[in-house]
Amino acid sequence: MQQNIDTNRVAQNLMASWQASGLKQKLIFTFAIIALFRFGAQLPIYGINNEVFQALAGGNNLIGFLDMFSGGALGKVSIFALGIGPYITSSIIMQLLTVIIPSLERAQKEDGEAGRRKIQQITRVFAVGLALFQSLIFALALFKLPGAILPGVNPAMFFIGSAVSLTAGAIIVMWLAELITEKGVGNGASLIIFVGIIAGIPLYCDRTATLVAQDTMLQLGLLALIAIFLATIIFIIILHEAARKVPIVSARRQVGNKVYGGQNTNIPFKLNPGGVMPIIFAIAILLFPATVLGFVQQMHIENVMLAQVFEKLNIIFSANSVSYYVIYFVLIFGLTFFYASIIPSMQPKEIANNLKKYGSAIPGVKPGKPTADKLDEILGRIMFIGAISLGIIALVPTIAAKVTNITTFQGIGATSLIILVGVALDFVNQIKTHMLAKNYESFLQQ
Repeated sequence: MQQNIDTNRVAQNLMASWQASGLKQKLIFTFAIIALFRFGAQLPIYGINNEVFQALAGGNNLIGFLDMFSGGALGKVSIFALGIGPYITSSIIMQLLTVIIPSLERAQKEDGEAGRRKIQQITRVFAVGLALFQSLIFALALFKLPGAILPGVNPAMFFIGSAVSLTAGAIIVMWLAELITEKGVGNGASLIIFVGIIAGIPLYCDRTATLVAQDTMLQLGLLALIAIFLATIIFIIILHEAARKVPIVSARRQVGNKVYGGQNTNIPFKLNPGGVMPIIFAIAILLFPATVLGFVQQMHIENVMLAQVFEKLNIIFSANSVSYYVIYFVLIFGLTFFYASIIPSMQPKEIANNLKKYGSAIPGVKPGKPTADKLDEILGRIMFIGAISLGIIALVPTIAAKVTNITTFQGIGATSLIILVGVALDFVNQIKTHMLAKNYESFLQQ
């Protein structure tokens, strides 16, 4: 009986979310843009021999790793092969420059909407430049790859056409992501990566089934790996939802016969305020040099010393090396702190000033600078725990995959699992927020 009541309640909540004013249109728009992205991921560039490149991708871990985030677009050498990578890399660089360059920092904090639009426009222009650079490298690698060009296709036209098509595809993906963020539900860049990973899951499942079909030990290893995946999902949800609540007391003020304030509240600081973004940023930073080095290696450099340097760098940034995961962990750790530092709700000085302005304080702490120092200490501890936890969660499934020898499932083991859970939680939370806002508006209109 209780189960039927819970089922009916879930069904009613789903119907309410679908009928909420504006949410239905946003969801339909989001799914339509995602469908358009998946359609473009199936369109190969002109003149490419897919079989040759797919054979190369099957034996290249770097290409396979990149292909996972493009939803198979890279393996098909489609016009969306670069995916959302250039845009995310550009966003990371601009956020770093905003902290370093005072004029950009003023534009972001003081110029309001106009300043944010200016920074966004610079980000787009820089993303186009990165896309063009990556397209030229990719086109050159295809040009040098034996058999990659179909017979009868002019090599020069293939090189130019490939570079232009890949650049245009990256710009279109960037535009689609911004459309989802502006008019749909969720963060467009995160959702595009999410969809790309989901699209690759059937292939990973098929490869894993083939691998363990005739081996009992591997089947036991697969069960252990799935158990670790489930435990990781639980810890990801805990990390995503956990928060430290700092108590706040308000001073009492008497105006005439009425007394205002005196209520105890709290400020919730999330253990992982950046959500999935530190992971995505870390991947984007690692993939850029790995992409360049991987394709440079295919070009057969004649200079022996230069070739050795590129070979060592390629080993360092290889997804199978220990150094890769050390760099990955350090990037996640640092980017968690960095992302928290640029979130307005995580600024100790501003929070302390606002508390002092409205006559509120932390119990036992003086207003002003002592409050800011106390908040900075609390946030430092929270961020340290959150960054370490996020880094460990990112590495545990990958280590488990290597220990159990189920490497065919590794693609959705570490990084992808965090992205899938994080983006899904953010998507659901945005739907809930939209429903609450609409319910509140309906209440005010009554």
